[in-house]
Amino acid sequence: MVSLCSLPSFFLSFALVLLSLFSNFIDAQAQDYDYPNATLSTRWTNNAMASHSHRFVDESIAQTILLRRNEFFHLAYTCGFYCNGNCNSYLFAIFIIQLNDNGLVAENGIPQVVWSANRNNPVKINSTLELTSEGDFVLKDADGTVAWSTNTSTKSVVGLNLTDLGNLVLFDEDNATVWQSFDHPTDSLVPGQKLRQRQKLMASVSETNRTFDGLISLSVNDNVLFAQMETNPTQIYFEYDAPNLHDEYVDFGGGSLSFGQASYTQYMKLGSDGHLRVYEFTYSNGWKEVADVFKGYLSDYAYPIVCGQYGIYSDGQCSCPTLSGRESYFKLVNNRQPNLGCSENVPLSCEASKHQSLLELKYITYFSLTPDLVDIDASSCKEACTKNCSCKAAIFQYESNRTSGRCYLPTQVFSLMNISEKTFSYNSTAYLKVQNVRRNHCLLVILGSSLGALFIMAIFIIAIVLFVQRRDNNQAKEDYLDRVLRMSNRFKYSDLKTITGEFGKKLGEGGFGSVFEGTLSDGTKVAVKRLDGFGQVNKSFLAEVKTIGSIHHVNLVRLVGFCAEKSHRLLVYEYMSNGSLDRWIFHKSNECVLNWQQRKNIILDIAKGLNYLHEDCRQKIIHLDIKPQNILLDGNFNAKVADFGLSKLIDKDQSHVVTTMKGTPGYLAPEWLRAAITEKVDVYSFGVVILEIVCGRKIFDRSLDEEGRDLLSIFTRKAEEERLLDIVDKSSDGMQLNGPQVVDMMRIAAWCLQGDYTKRPSMSTVIKVLEGIVEVPEDLDYNFSAQASIGGAARFGRMDVEFSATAALLPSVLSGPR
Repeated sequence: MVSLCSLPSFFLSFALVLLSLFSNFIDAQAQDYDYPNATLSTRWTNNAMASHSHRFVDESIAQTILLRRNEFFHLAYTCGFYCNGNCNSYLFAIFIIQLNDNGLVAENGIPQVVWSANRNNPVKINSTLELTSEGDFVLKDADGTVAWSTNTSTKSVVGLNLTDLGNLVLFDEDNATVWQSFDHPTDSLVPGQKLRQRQKLMASVSETNRTFDGLISLSVNDNVLFAQMETNPTQIYFEYDAPNLHDEYVDFGGGSLSFGQASYTQYMKLGSDGHLRVYEFTYSNGWKEVADVFKGYLSDYAYPIVCGQYGIYSDGQCSCPTLSGRESYFKLVNNRQPNLGCSENVPLSCEASKHQSLLELKYITYFSLTPDLVDIDASSCKEACTKNCSCKAAIFQYESNRTSGRCYLPTQVFSLMNISEKTFSYNSTAYLKVQNVRRNHCLLVILGSSLGALFIMAIFIIAIVLFVQRRDNNQAKEDYLDRVLRMSNRFKYSDLKTITGEFGKKLGEGGFGSVFEGTLSDGTKVAVKRLDGFGQVNKSFLAEVKTIGSIHHVNLVRLVGFCAEKSHRLLVYEYMSNGSLDRWIFHKSNECVLNWQQRKNIILDIAKGLNYLHEDCRQKIIHLDIKPQNILLDGNFNAKVADFGLSKLIDKDQSHVVTTMKGTPGYLAPEWLRAAITEKVDVYSFGVVILEIVCGRKIFDRSLDEEGRDLLSIFTRKAEEERLLDIVDKSSDGMQLNGPQVVDMMRIAAWCLQGDYTKRPSMSTVIKVLEGIVEVPEDLDYNFSAQASIGGAARFGRMDVEFSATAALLPSVLSGPR
């Protein structure tokens, strides 16, 4: 019997149980309702194939766990697993997503992350989130390690709720808040949320890297609003201590910062550049910046990283510190992006402090509003920096009396500001500490006495080099290479050795080289393809960079950069955590088995990538080496086409092209033997790949008996017998359960494999078939060796055959990056 005193908690518990059952029901349905609550012992797994998982136009992926709609504004607050395009790592985050006219998630929008739990500790696929029976909210990585927790197991938590304001709340049986995300802000504030005393907003490293805290923070301490660099000591660039700051967007007073007249459609974010901006959503224009909060108080040059470390801001331009007639001590980090700052040519070293000096730059000021020393003269300011090993610069500003001034001694030097003598009311000078290169006097004497001999030797060497260069018939290609490669980021060979750990972790190898795993300085994983050899390797390198360096598509592997240094030829690609497709379809065990839905998605992804190459680029691109080893899979099994080393670019108005035979045996269309080729050779190879995906075996397998080696012959025979399901991959139950769909897919393969290339579909037509818009013709010819010639095309006599790899002889070939 239930007592009257326990009725409220009894009904609450009963209601929560019903709510949990209802939540589980709607999770299996289309997204028709909100699901903003969860009860104890509820668990979610990070799975990109989940029913509430969405892929957006910016390539981000979000799996919604709790969702609270506001259909009037076409927006919803939701929390769940989120990745921003590089989906090897995920955040548990709260984000705002757009809704379409039907109140469903609009995947053509871009999620706006306003809070995250584990910025410094991202998790992977198959990580879990659980509201435990003890009331603790815990995020665990795929290996079971705890990535984040609310630590509320002893606080009588009974449920979890995502409010209308986007606040994630743990509550007890009295409906009192035990823990809430509003008390733990990251880099953003939403309407209804306040930044209170001792709380901080921490900007991310960059707009694309949301997984780590940056150096810039915004906080309220003792009723003063600070924006500063989190260095040691901190360097403040904005300080507001007036009783109230109130305008259309911001309300600061009573020891907290919040929105002024904000609406549900706005949020405020501290950017990685130090700006505090307000963004607003409209259904017609999406998210737009409507206010820059510090704009009325700070000039552009007052932001600490407007020109990066050691960068000098002058008349809207960024440059490095220089002094006329003196050695250059600094260089740009990136010549094409001066705003990224400068680096020292010779790093400072406390062990060699006696070889350091101060580089004087007049009329240079600094952003920091808090001086380290006051009422001091310039010489004393310089001396203070010289004696302090951690000091990187002395920035001195005379006060109006011009007898003493303020001295800044930063341990990290961020952007400096150049103001001309005419516009600056008082003298301001920066003294940058630099490391001088020590010169050995004896060595100089020896070099001086040998100058004549060295001069003659230099002339002799130059003459030899010039002679060799004239004879080098590849020089024109090198010049062309330099022009093409400006499209991408150029790496030094030494840097690539470092990021790959001396090429220590090999991902695979192919006909022209090997692929190694690497990690960039920002933590991003990459695949580094090192081409070995000469001649054809250089042609492959040129073709690959020329092709993929100028294009971008979600189903093409992205080229991050390259190295063309002396004889070294390397390509740096985005890292694809699930490797190449052959690993998943030519399996020897049940550990790597794809289900039917995954196989369908992979086939559609390949088709979209090829369609982009054939029809949407400025020049038509024929890949010429489509095979499972050149199809790579990311962490969510999204497929991307890789390895453009054999590709051919032709003008849109060209119907065909004459070229030497290229590709891999088994994937070559029959017209290669007789005539010029078109993009339909890729369609043929795509048909072969479809068969391999569906049948789970290679097109030609020497390990089988003679009758079963050739998959095309078996395909022809089974089609005549109307027993195509006999050759479908038996390792996945879903293949047999979806028999009719599988057979339809095999008919698409047959259409792509037509011996007469003119009867094969274009890739855009293939996509329409896969999406159910177009039907496959009934009169398919299963004699796949029949050919049709191209009128007027040149015939081949003796041909040079360029195979990317002898696929029939090698058990596995990796041509593209992993």
